[in-house]
Amino acid sequence: MLAVVRRDEKHMKRDFASLTSQEALHVAIFIEERNAEIYYQFAEMFAGFGEAESLEIAATFWDMAAEERQHGTLLQKRYFDRYGTRPCTVTEEDVNDFIELPRLENGELFTFSRLKVGRSPREMALEIAIAAEQNAARYYTRLSETTKEPEMRELYRELMTFEASHSDGLEKKLADARRTSGGTKLA
Repeated sequence: MLAVVRRDEKHMKRDFASLTSQEALHVAIFIEERNAEIYYQFAEMFAGFGEAESLEIAATFWDMAAEERQHGTLLQKRYFDRYGTRPCTVTEEDVNDFIELPRLENGELFTFSRLKVGRSPREMALEIAIAAEQNAARYYTRLSETTKEPEMRELYRELMTFEASHSDGLEKKLADARRTSGGTKLA
């Protein structure tokens, strides 16, 4: 008996929780690469303003872009160690969920430029990255708590730990930035 597959079913998006461990790790690599590009674009935007404060923000975002590229490289190594050169066609575009998406709202752009919020530009840029990393860690934590498959639970915990370590590193940078700038912590 032949199964009939509708043409549009082939390209339907899936939930991250439905991915195999190979697919999930592959998508996690794409997420890190996407974030590197987002941070790079943020840096370019702020550099274009040409003001000292904007250049400080740009430098922070360029640093974060480089870190995300390093994170992607670490995940690529894990992928190669586990799966070798086995291909995987699933990418972030095939997944419904938005994971670890750094967001810069229009209002924040104006806050950055006014700098009357008691925080340095570097602090504000780091806070955006921390929020993205923490959201990713919470997302992977939820998946690890709800999945029934031991292999997937272990991968989700690994990804959660990976994101939490990124967040911890950024928190240390933020603490250093606060010490040197005399900035304040958000309530």
